[in-house]
Amino acid sequence: MSLLGWIILGGLAGWLASQLTKGRGSGCLVNIILGIIGGVVGGWLFDLIGIQLGGPVGSFITAVIGATVLIWIFQLFSRR
Repeated sequence: MSLLGWIILGGLAGWLASQLTKGRGSGCLVNIILGIIGGVVGGWLFDLIGIQLGGPVGSFITAVIGATVLIWIFQLFSRR
């Protein structure tokens, strides 16, 4: 997948993760960034527990789970 494909996949994952967390809005740009980073975090978490999902759908699921974890942590530390 190309770099643009990963950015689009990460952006969609960040948006979906923000919908799943139902927290206060972090903003579109933050969600996209967390989605892209979430793909890396999700891949690391899945590798840590021995799960491998292949293909674009597996990459998307991995990115959504990673982004959900990151958004949850972001919201946990950004509450006042």
